[in-house]
Amino acid sequence: MPQKTSPTGPPAAEPGNGLQASTTDAELQRLMEAIYLKYSYDFRDYSGASQKRRVLYALTQLACPSIPELQTRLLHDPRVFQQVLQYLTIPVSEMFRDPAFFLALRQQVVPYLRTYASLKVWIAGCSTGEEVYSLAILLREEGLLERSLIYATDINPASLDKARQGIFALSSIRGFTANYQQSGGQRAFADYYTAAYDAAIFDKSLRDNIVFADHSLATDSVFSETQMVLCRNVLIYFTKKLQDRAFGLFHESLGHRGFLCLGSKESIDFSSYATRFEPLVRAERIFRKRPGLA
Repeated sequence: MPQKTSPTGPPAAEPGNGLQASTTDAELQRLMEAIYLKYSYDFRDYSGASQKRRVLYALTQLACPSIPELQTRLLHDPRVFQQVLQYLTIPVSEMFRDPAFFLALRQQVVPYLRTYASLKVWIAGCSTGEEVYSLAILLREEGLLERSLIYATDINPASLDKARQGIFALSSIRGFTANYQQSGGQRAFADYYTAAYDAAIFDKSLRDNIVFADHSLATDSVFSETQMVLCRNVLIYFTKKLQDRAFGLFHESLGHRGFLCLGSKESIDFSSYATRFEPLVRAERIFRKRPGLA
């Protein structure tokens, strides 16, 4: 159950300067090594700046004076580790995030997807499920969901549980609706959920073709051949070494001429897999596996 996905957003607040000054890279490295050896979650090749920011935030939230003290506590109490895991993988997402990406997916990728008798999609780093339900809705509107299987993976068990539930704050729906409309949505967004108290409960049938699973881009291997991989706003938190490992998994997972979709600030251009993909919609970070490259 290692690294499992990447953090997907900044913490809500930053700790004080005193904590930051007392924090060393060596302490961070020892903490990540201890987490890996004890719990098999691999954060060792996450970006140093992002990693430090999240650990410092965890110190303030847990009223812990130092990283060594935090390390001692989480090694002796799995419940503390589960708390720290939430800070290391803070989920920040929204439905139809970057509407131009989903519009490009409809217009430029869906015509190719229609040619497959069946379709498998891998969403790596699915967080709390907003992107998963967005894609399910898009595929349903394009007549593809019933012959699709979506693998939605993440390292954070709490995020996966929330994703399985398909329940989101009603206060978020206005923003989700605007994104949906800008992404080429074909119906009233309210058709896909039921409002109850302060929550929006999404149609259970959207989950019929989704498999939620624990998976680590740092330590796990490919589990299925797919026609499309979405890994958006995850790789920006990885070192180049871990990015290359992830690109290798995606390349291996994708079948002939499969599609790879990245986040708006991510690129494959300077990775060791750059020559194995070609841009389909470069502005929206949609790439296609080049033919004849194993």
